Amino acid sequence: MVSTTLHHHPPRSLSRFLSTSTTTTKSRSFHSKPTLCSSQPITSSPPQSQIQSIRHSLLSRHVTATQLAESYLTRLKLTEPLLKSFLHVSDQVLNEAQSLDLQIERNENIGPLAGVLVGVKDNICTMDMPSTAGSKVLENYRPPFDATAVKRFKELGAIVVGKTNMDEFGMGSTTEASAFQVTANPWDVSRVPGGSSGGSAAAVSAGQCVVSLGSDTGGSVRQPASFCGVVGLKPTYGRVSRYGLMAYASSLDVIGCFGSSVADAGILLTAISGYDRLDATSSKREVPDYTSQFISTELLDSKPLKGLKIGLIRETLDNGVDIGIKSAVLGAVSHLEELGCTLSEVSLPSFSLGLPAYYILASSESSSNLSRYDGVRYGNQATADELNALYGDSRATGFGPEVKMRILMGTYGLSAGYYDAYYKRAQQVRTLIQKSFKTALDEYDILISPAAPSAAYKIGEKKNDPLAMYAGDIMTVNVNLAGLPALVLPCGFVEGGVASLPVGLQMIGAAFDEEKLLRVGHIFEQTLQGCRFIPPLISDCNAQ
Repeated sequence: MVSTTLHHHPPRSLSRFLSTSTTTTKSRSFHSKPTLCSSQPITSSPPQSQIQSIRHSLLSRHVTATQLAESYLTRLKLTEPLLKSFLHVSDQVLNEAQSLDLQIERNENIGPLAGVLVGVKDNICTMDMPSTAGSKVLENYRPPFDATAVKRFKELGAIVVGKTNMDEFGMGSTTEASAFQVTANPWDVSRVPGGSSGGSAAAVSAGQCVVSLGSDTGGSVRQPASFCGVVGLKPTYGRVSRYGLMAYASSLDVIGCFGSSVADAGILLTAISGYDRLDATSSKREVPDYTSQFISTELLDSKPLKGLKIGLIRETLDNGVDIGIKSAVLGAVSHLEELGCTLSEVSLPSFSLGLPAYYILASSESSSNLSRYDGVRYGNQATADELNALYGDSRATGFGPEVKMRILMGTYGLSAGYYDAYYKRAQQVRTLIQKSFKTALDEYDILISPAAPSAAYKIGEKKNDPLAMYAGDIMTVNVNLAGLPALVLPCGFVEGGVASLPVGLQMIGAAFDEEKLLRVGHIFEQTLQGCRFIPPLISDCNAQ
């Protein structure tokens, strides 16, 4: 039995991560300032809400929805041959924008998301638009309905720009496991954007859409957000309806949000959250107005986060984490202290057990969920002479190698004679992890860690080494096992790529406490100096 006891250390214990040249008694600074991209000016304004800016521009008649849509579609057309973020681009974007312009001309009320172009991950159903989950087994499938999350933001005036690329059924960390194409990272097109929501993250990073939806089963929103230098928000399990999300691991799956600012991610979350009678796991808890947390920097005092207790998870900065990642995260720690937070180390002894437990549970659930794709109930049908051959051939030709491997792993773990040794034991570990997080979050307001142990790596670098790729999920899977909310936002850079590569900081909150995460994340983002998280690809595109 693994102990769930938490070990707390005073803030000065963080100095164990520092080189001897920085350990002085005078300064509490944990690092040098984040490495700046060579294409970035030293002075730069913090990211602003594009959603709020679009609304102001439309209502003031400074720009039309059609002009905005044309601007995004032009950038998409220029960058898509390099990035391959989208599997499908809607041909109705301009028509919907023109309809919105007519509403504005008639002085009709428009929704809070009017004119906002949203990318939707391809495992989230969209009516009359392909929804393939990145798999050949669902190629050309067009759902007759919208997922609840999509329906909600469309009712508020947003426009679906298209369906973004992903690892097949969400099984992967690089978007290389898509059955259709490999997406590139806007910061360096020779590198992966992360996964499985790599298309959604790359699209926001490259300015191909304003915000996007992804899904997060073990970090599939947060890790791509870190790799692509955008904000990624994984809500509490049950906060957002899963109706219309193609199931991978039902007890872990959540729909999450990408934005270029914390405010945009929070506004999108406000739009899609809430109880849904079509999803028995959705929560009936009241959804707060997350936009109330986005305070102007002019209204902040010198220590806006004074009194906030933050725990840095010790196990996330141990061996296996790149030195540049440690430096950037410790820089974020220093910045949080400057904002008034009290920081301490916290040890979660069961943290390292999360990765094996996650892969057993997720694979087991996927072996059950994906059994429906047999060519009869769901999925493209192979030609065969008898039923068993039809089942086998439909799955053999429809599923890719990563999906097949996880189905086999999950079926093995659930089989007679092995259930207790694997699945049952993994569920017991999950309970330990949940208790460990609860104990920590009873004492701390927020826990922090890197979002990934490295920055974006080269395309193909880990494709033939699945264990190395799985190990990259160590920072994120525990949050899914505990069902907690987490926010990833850019906090610095490491050397690499065309210029530099972004690093993401993960903030973990108590269940249904997204408000606190958004408040802290917004203040952190708006007060971070010397970092401008705009990839060189966008600068090149704007120059054309």
